[in-house]
Amino acid sequence: MSAHPLSRRTVLRGAALVPAAGLGAAACAPPDDGRAEGPAEPVELGSAEAVPKGGAEIFREHHVVVSRSEAGEYRAFSAVCTHRSCPLHQIKGTVSTCTCHGSRFDVTTGEVLRGPAVAPLTELDVSADGGRLVARPRPA
Repeated sequence: MSAHPLSRRTVLRGAALVPAAGLGAAACAPPDDGRAEGPAEPVELGSAEAVPKGGAEIFREHHVVVSRSEAGEYRAFSAVCTHRSCPLHQIKGTVSTCTCHGSRFDVTTGEVLRGPAVAPLTELDVSADGGRLVARPRPA
């Protein structure tokens, strides 16, 4: 039985790929900062009028998405994908697509419309106090 010795070039190529593979895995790992659950304390988001009736708005600074029904009722969710904790950045109609892996969410209900995510967005309590939106974690 003959063994094929590895060339120096093959060994060096393999050694160069190991750190790059680790970076790729780290990029897909969820951050350990609690964002997927939404804010830990009440946060003022901004003007209630920033959310159009029948539409939604993402408040990126706080990782919160707020929708407003035609009747004027507000609902809020964490704007962080439940698959790998990537932030949601934009909305088309009432659908937000995660730019990391393509999961789609209905931002009026938090429901997953397309995977790989399987869990809905985390719902938050929201109120329009004095014309300002305030989001807070839901009681456990």
